[in-house]
Amino acid sequence: MHISLAGVLVAVFIAGMMASTLWWMLHPPTSFVQRLAAQAEHQLERLVGSVIVVFSADIESGHMMALAAKLAHGERSDLFAVYVVEVPFTLPPDATMPDEERAALDSLGAAEAIAMHSGVNIRTDIVKTRNTSQAVLDLAKREKANLIVLGSYREGKYTSAPLGSDIEEIAANAKCDVLIGVEGKHGTLLVDETQAGADASPEKA
Repeated sequence: MHISLAGVLVAVFIAGMMASTLWWMLHPPTSFVQRLAAQAEHQLERLVGSVIVVFSADIESGHMMALAAKLAHGERSDLFAVYVVEVPFTLPPDATMPDEERAALDSLGAAEAIAMHSGVNIRTDIVKTRNTSQAVLDLAKREKANLIVLGSYREGKYTSAPLGSDIEEIAANAKCDVLIGVEGKHGTLLVDETQAGADASPEKA
């Protein structure tokens, strides 16, 4: 039987085409959406490595606490909730401020209840300082935070800075990512968890 070189080349070419087609079918190229989703998932894993949720008289993060707990639960991360009490210069740095400290205990108690409801470990602390934004920045650096979570209301008390000067300063100067949440008037996504924390905090207090 005579086998020509041309025939062999044609057979090899056809076999190669069939093999490449089969490989392509088994390894389809990822779409732009798939690549974007993979990048977002990787970014989320990086963000929630260390999460600080900040509360103060001017930073209302109760509704954001529920979101932070959901993120931490999904990534099996711990949370750190801190209430910053700003002490005026007319008082000693460690002055007792009953009303502010009571508000701090209430907020952190609700945060603990939300975290417990979501099955997440949480640490809490009350920090007294002369400057709220600087205290948060220092804390984030000390804790090597990947994400700072802040909540705010766009309402009348902030005339020149809708988000509040402390929040703007933190967002502008933080060395990590900052997530700012403004509670909508008709939002329902986080109502159940936040209400669970509010209901449980008086019992804890």
